[in-house]
Amino acid sequence: MTPAVAYSLRRRLLAWLLLSTAVIGSIALIDTWGEAVDTANEVSDRVLAGSALAIAERVIVAEDGTLEVDIPYVALEMLTSAAQDRVFYRVDGPPGNFITGYQNLPSIARSEGQAPAFQNTTFRGEPIRVAALARSASTGVNSVPFIVTVAETTIAREQLTREILIRSALRLLLMIAGAAAIVWVAVTLSLRPLYRFSEAIAERSPDDLHPINERVPNEVQGLVDTVNSFMVRLESALKALRHFTGNASHQLRTPLAIIRTQLALAARATGLEEAKEAARKADEAVADAERIVAQLLLMAKIDAATRSASLVSTDIAALARGITADHVPLAAEAGIDLGFEGEAEAVVAAEPLLVGELLKNLLTNALLYAGHGAEVTVRVARSENAVVLEVEDDGPGIPKESRDAALKRFDRGGRQDRTGSGLGLPIVEEIASLHGAEVSLLDGAKGRGLKVEVRFPAA
Repeated sequence: MTPAVAYSLRRRLLAWLLLSTAVIGSIALIDTWGEAVDTANEVSDRVLAGSALAIAERVIVAEDGTLEVDIPYVALEMLTSAAQDRVFYRVDGPPGNFITGYQNLPSIARSEGQAPAFQNTTFRGEPIRVAALARSASTGVNSVPFIVTVAETTIAREQLTREILIRSALRLLLMIAGAAAIVWVAVTLSLRPLYRFSEAIAERSPDDLHPINERVPNEVQGLVDTVNSFMVRLESALKALRHFTGNASHQLRTPLAIIRTQLALAARATGLEEAKEAARKADEAVADAERIVAQLLLMAKIDAATRSASLVSTDIAALARGITADHVPLAAEAGIDLGFEGEAEAVVAAEPLLVGELLKNLLTNALLYAGHGAEVTVRVARSENAVVLEVEDDGPGIPKESRDAALKRFDRGGRQDRTGSGLGLPIVEEIASLHGAEVSLLDGAKGRGLKVEVRFPAA
């Protein structure tokens, strides 16, 4: 599996901040551009209207009834700027009567008394802003209408718009840079608990699996709890493994010691019968060791199956019938009457190989401990919501006070003889647990012996 590529949380947060701020900043700049244009026009239009009004106040009616105007150049100087804008004006009397100014300057038709009108247009190939004001001059008898038109190029307006926009952009850039610096410092400070958490793990010895008590942010507490939970489970698993391997080595050491002893005795034997007896006992010890190894391997197989069990519909009755038949020769050799009673069919969700091992362990225990002349019966019964598998014998059984302990690994239910390893019933218990079944150790039907009952949920 290809390892995941590491990435920097600090850089990722900073990238998201800069990206989002850039998007918001772009929208803000677009809005600022519109406001800058409106502001520049509003400021310049007021000056333009004031200039037109100053010229309108200097329009008078001559003695011959015509209009005369004395252009106040201060009104035009109001429009001059550092941007070197050019200023144009025009005064028109009654319709069609041009008085003074730039005759080709575009004008706007206005009615007397209305506020100045503004319009963007071009004059002599340049963009201009035009303001038109309609007024009338009184002769004492009647009034003579006229229109004052004042225009200027838009250099100053565009310059003011750019200045407003640049200043807004600079403020925005400073804000982004400040936010980025704050995020960088804040993330660095916020990640310090994670660095301490990492150091706490790195400084630990491999055998130290106690929970980590470093103080971390709430957002990371779930990760710490998960790591601590994993370490607790790992410590428990390692303890169980050490306990299991210790007991397993002890169980194997006994038959191996017997084998070495009997082989030594056989080597020193003075007669054939003495050598044969030593060889027989060594062979029994080999058989014990072989059985222990097989059960240890089965325990490992069960542990693996716990992680990847595949349950299928299994006929417990047919499976039990076949395994019982396979053990009849061994029972006859041990002088035990082995029989089967049960349903024609009893289906459960199970792993056939593991259930077969469960029954084999129950039968092996019964044949091993029931004793010569005993009866062993395998039963399969079906109820409304369960299938019950029973193995009953009329041997010495297990004392009631020792039955719970007999389900633990390497505990032999209080028996002191050397035969057996104490793994048979624990194997049964673990396989049953894997299938959601319950194991019960009960008295035999005749008031003696042992009945092992395994209750499977019905399919």
